[in-house]
Formats: sequence, structure tokens, C-alpha cells
Amino acid sequence: MRTKLLILASSIGMLGWGTVLPYQYAYAAGTRGWGALTAALASTLFSVGALVAAPFAGRLSDRFNPVAVAVVAKLLAAVGVGGLVWAQSAPAFLVGMFVFGFGLTAAGPAASVLVLRWAGSDDRRKVFAYKFTAEAIGMAVGAFVAGQLVDLSRTDGMTFAFLAAGVGFTISAVLIHVAGIGAPSEVAPDLAAGEAEARTGTMEALRRIFAVRALRWTALVTVALALGFYAQFESGLPAYALTVLDVHESAIGLAAAVNCLVIVALQVVVVRVTARRNAASLLMVVGGVWTLSWVVLSAAQLAPEIASALFVTTFGIFAVGETMYAPVLNPLTASLAPQGLVGTTLGTFTAIQTTFSALGPLVAGALLGMGLANGFLALHLVISLAAVYGAWRLRAALRERRIEDRREAADVAVADRALEPATPTLAA
Repeated sequence: MRTKLLILASSIGMLGWGTVLPYQYAYAAGTRGWGALTAALASTLFSVGALVAAPFAGRLSDRFNPVAVAVVAKLLAAVGVGGLVWAQSAPAFLVGMFVFGFGLTAAGPAASVLVLRWAGSDDRRKVFAYKFTAEAIGMAVGAFVAGQLVDLSRTDGMTFAFLAAGVGFTISAVLIHVAGIGAPSEVAPDLAAGEAEARTGTMEALRRIFAVRALRWTALVTVALALGFYAQFESGLPAYALTVLDVHESAIGLAAAVNCLVIVALQVVVVRVTARRNAASLLMVVGGVWTLSWVVLSAAQLAPEIASALFVTTFGIFAVGETMYAPVLNPLTASLAPQGLVGTTLGTFTAIQTTFSALGPLVAGALLGMGLANGFLALHLVISLAAVYGAWRLRAALRERRIEDRREAADVAVADRALEPATPTLAA
């Protein structure tokens, strides 16, 4: 029941985000007349807030009750986005976006820790998959509803979106609080060892995290997969479609809808089929799917008459990879985390992903602005292939780790037998 409430809370929170995400740039740049620089800076400050929040929230989730961390973060996000209603100047809008980004991202590591605490090891992939699907549905519904009500020709045309987002995050916080009532304070047995070690210093924690070879390869895969798709989802890919493929604006919305629908349709099936598959092997498949998607995008230039169809198809292909990526990455990262540093590790990896995702639009803007569309495509093909290579090396590192664990377990068993007192022999 707790995980179901957590999934519902995640969906409602992203519903609020969906009401704002597609429209905030045009609102700041055009509706309010603050210009493209301010609008871009708002997105950047949102990412900076996210970057600051992720490792900080991860550390707090290790040291304190992650329910409280998630609730406070959601409420902070509600304050940030709801406050945009009263932002009558560019600086006030920028501050609101920073607070919004901070609160939204700070809730992520805490929510992941709660999944790990409330779900058994056999159910974690399934819970993460349902959580991801619920978030995708929430964002899509929020964006659709806001599209019917937002009016960018008026300065108060986003009031509904900002207030709806604030209410959504508030409801999300309440649901997480309710889910946490009466929850056991101890962590699951497979995560409990070393809990006291969570109080190590930040630099020492980072040193311990990246001393794990498998986590270093996981970091590479995380960065490559973030750059290979998520960093370009909101700006780079739409810009390529509009400026190079010359497709209609409606194709952008259709592509996002198809992406969401494929995730919803396939997520449960994919989780069942891949439940016992090696995580690193699945990440190799994701990298391969990303590569195929960029090949299809490249082919769209050669067939202008079906460019729109190929662009929409690409988002559907990306979604197939997402159904494996979302349920696998967080449980894998958590399983490799040093003892007592699960939240810190998840927060650190979220920060890494956020950093490189923020760089993606800058790279896309530079390459497409200089007319280097082929360079844009080639770069992301290479990045996707790097993800495949990183996942391959990760699989080898995990195999070596399992061998070492079995060897250590065998050594401990031998030592324990050596310490056992000899059984006395009965005299005849």
C-alpha cells in the first residue's frame, strides 16, 4: 500500500510539472516580454537548482527520515512554482524557477530511497517501472489539460498552470506523508548494513562511491544515456525537427504523446520479460535502442516526404529503451552503493545526470545554429555507442564483483569452520 501511494504521489507531482514545462519558456520570453535571454536563464537556473539539490537531498535521506525529506522538498517545489503567479519581474521569476528546480529534484533521491525501503529486492524493478510510468502519464495529462487552458497572449494566461502545479506538489507531499505514517524506521535487511556510516563527510562519501569500479562504469553509462536522449528531449530534438526536417509544430506534440503512450503500453510487459535479466545487459540494449533512434533520425533528412513520420517514430523507439532504462538504473546504482550511502549515491548520480542534461541544449543550439546538423547527429550516435561500450564494461565489472563476493563468502565460511571447537570423541 505504501508503494502504491508513493507511485500516485509521483504521478500527481509530475502532473503539476507537466502544466508548466511546455509553456514556461514562451511565457517568459514572449508573454512577459523579458526576452529569450531571461527565458533561457530561467531554464538554466532551474537546472542549477536541481544540480544543487540532488546530492544535498541524497545526504539528508541517508541521515534523516526520507519521508520528511521528500515531503519538505515537494512543499518547497509547490512554493517555488506557485510563487510564479506573483512574479511581476524577471528577477522574481528567476528566483521562483531556481526554488522550483531545487524542490522538484530534491524529492527524487528521497523517493527512490523510500522505494528501496518499502519494496523487497524482488519487487524493486517493478515498483520503479510503475513509478516511471505513472510520472509519464501525469506529465502528459498535465500538459494536455494546460494546453486547453493556458493563454500565452495574456500576462495572467499561465496563472492556472502555476497554481495547478503548486496544488499538485502539495497533494503529492500529503500522500507521501500518509504513506509514511507507521512505516518501520529500519531499512530493509539487504540495505541495513552500515547505516551508521551515512554520517561520513561529503568528500569522503564521494571518494568511497567512486572507489567502486562498477559505479564508475555506471556513471559513464548514466552520462551517455542522459546525453543520448534526455538532454535533447525538450529542445535539441524539437529544434532539429523544425529547423532541419522542416516538420510542422504539431509533429512535436504528437511525438511526445507517442513517446508517453508507448511507455504506458509496454512498461509492464517489458518489466515481466526482463525481470531476471542482467541489469548491465539491459542497459546495453538501451544504448542500442538509442543508436537505432539516431540512425532513423539521420535517415529522415534523406526522405523529406516522410520526415514527420520518421521523427514521430523515433520518439516511439526511444520509449522502448526508456521502459528498460527507468526500472533498472536506480536499483542497480543502489545495489552498488557503499554501505550506508544509498541516498548519497542516488543523489550524486542524479546530479551527474542533471549536469550533463543541462549541457545538452547548449550543444544542440551551437551545432544546429552553425548549420552542423550532421555533426549533431554524428555526435549523438557516438554518445549512444559509448553507452553500449560502458554497459559492456559494467557487465564485466559486475561479473568480477560477484566472483569476489563468492570468494570472500567462501573464505569467511572456512574461517568460521576453523574456529568451531572440535567435537569430543566418546570413549569406547
